[in-house]
Amino acid sequence: MVTREQIEGFLGRLTIEGASYSEVEPGLWAVHPGGELDLTVVVHHSPPVVVLRVKVMSLPKKKKDADGLCRRLLELNASDLLHGSYGIQGDEVVLTEALELAHLDFEEFLASYESITLALASHMRGLATFQEAR
Repeated sequence: MVTREQIEGFLGRLTIEGASYSEVEPGLWAVHPGGELDLTVVVHHSPPVVVLRVKVMSLPKKKKDADGLCRRLLELNASDLLHGSYGIQGDEVVLTEALELAHLDFEEFLASYESITLALASHMRGLATFQEAR
């Protein structure tokens, strides 16, 4: 089983790609991919899994907009996401992926991390149409 220290080692290897991270509390890290993506990937070592989660946006307050967004998220779950999924936590849309620690290696961790960041990079423009004007 992959330990907390090994997950931190995986995160250290991400810094070569331009990411940075900080440990918020033992077993919980905030990862900043860098580049044009202004987001934080939260990595939580919670045996028997490690969870990667990103806050995507707030739910629209208008029911019609929220309904349209939820439909679009379900479509993306079915068509564009292999392992992770969009969900709703409170009033926030999140993108989450859980990986089993039993046989996890860096390549699988990296693939999941890149899958999340790539999905957001390609989906954000379309999802932004559901955000309310500020």
